Amino acid sequence: MCGIVGILSTTKKDVGVYIYDALSIIQHRGQDAAGITTASKGRFYMRKGNGLVRNVFRTRHMTQLIGDMGIGHIRYPTAGSSSCAEAQPFYVNSPYGIAFAHNGNLTNAEALAKELFEQDLRHTNTNSDSEILLNVLASEIAKEQKHRINEIDIFKAVTKLHQRVKGAYAAIGMVPGYGIFGFRDPHGIRPLILGERITDKGTKYMIASESVALTALGYKVKRNVKPGEAVVIDRKGNVHAHQCSEKSELNPCIFEFVYFARPDSIIDNISVYKSRLRMGEKLAEKIKSVWPEETIDVVMPVPDTSRTAALQLANAIDVKYREGFIKNRYIARTFIMPGQKQRKKSVRQKLSAIELEFKDKNVLLVDDSIVRGTTSKEIVQMARAAGAKKVFFASAAPPVRYPNVYGIDMASKNEFVAHNKTDNEICQSIGADKLIYQDLEDLIWSVQQGNPDVLQFDCSCFDGKYITNDIDNNYLRSIEALRSDDAKEKNVINENSELIYNQVD
Repeated sequence: MCGIVGILSTTKKDVGVYIYDALSIIQHRGQDAAGITTASKGRFYMRKGNGLVRNVFRTRHMTQLIGDMGIGHIRYPTAGSSSCAEAQPFYVNSPYGIAFAHNGNLTNAEALAKELFEQDLRHTNTNSDSEILLNVLASEIAKEQKHRINEIDIFKAVTKLHQRVKGAYAAIGMVPGYGIFGFRDPHGIRPLILGERITDKGTKYMIASESVALTALGYKVKRNVKPGEAVVIDRKGNVHAHQCSEKSELNPCIFEFVYFARPDSIIDNISVYKSRLRMGEKLAEKIKSVWPEETIDVVMPVPDTSRTAALQLANAIDVKYREGFIKNRYIARTFIMPGQKQRKKSVRQKLSAIELEFKDKNVLLVDDSIVRGTTSKEIVQMARAAGAKKVFFASAAPPVRYPNVYGIDMASKNEFVAHNKTDNEICQSIGADKLIYQDLEDLIWSVQQGNPDVLQFDCSCFDGKYITNDIDNNYLRSIEALRSDDAKEKNVINENSELIYNQVD
């Protein structure tokens, strides 16, 4: 999972500053690397590197990121690598010069890499599927062999790209002297939203992963980019859109609403906040049904993502809601941490318990989901150490039992606490007195109520059904070898010694 932003201004030459702000707003989507590329008078200006947005960019960098258009990216690695060389945006000089950023994961990346080398005669310099996607696009655009590019050329290229590429991808790109563009895979698995800001001096356009990046900077959300659609914004401020896939159906990733997206975002016309409220309501109904005799003294969220669901749950079962854990906001999201040891260490650094809220009470802890169980186990232990009499645990999502192949770091089923375990066995693994999960149909209902036009979601990590219909056991074994915790720990070696070229320093 990553975050992407593209901005074009018809008047201002300082879009780099606004891209920085937008990336900071969606920093929750990835904390591994950040990058910005701007364009002015036919030239690219780039800065990227490992770390948070605030650490990668200094004043001296921002003053050099000039231009009236630009794109930005924050990375959360899903291929087992945190290499500096794989920080985005990527760039190719032919044709025209294209800067590019991508959120998602290509499921046929290996075959595409071979095609690019043998048929398209193009070279990729990293293991990133985003660079592969860029080169597929560049190769298709180059086939037109035109001196100047226009929106029709981009639409044709994206149409061909959809025919070659499989998986999840929301992408933005930029051609210096022409404009910016964005497109989304035919299933719309990853989000992409278009907005504009009109002033007396001109208009600014933004394409971003979440609506909050737009609204927080004063942009008006125009609409979501449709599955299979491409949107092009030229330097004059003309917005062109075209459906580039013959078969498209909106199947957004349901885990965006469970965990990744900010609660104040609206994705595919569905409020993340209200979805999480409904998750709490449904979970409360199940608790009242299956635990009718159980005494719960207090409901506590595991900060921060579960707060909305936990508050609604507490109201629905008429139990006090309390904040029992205080979060250190300077620690990254533990789900995104590379490696089990680092995640376990970070839980204790990230949270501390308020003993007065736990002492001699039956506590219901509510989390958005349980993936590897590392965080859950540590939190249950912290609750007991703080004096809790009983510790119950509730998950606003169903058990995660299957790998996610569309851009979320859930590759190795053997690392899931729910793999080959019953709910009682999972409960024992995390050390709770009782455990309850949201039912999948209730989770789908909770999100779907926001937009009944969405008929199907990608729920593959819960039900093992892959909507692209191209996933087999061989593929699952291959990504497990790349993206397991063991693979990540091996890839950490020597990463800090790598060099990044074409960046402002």
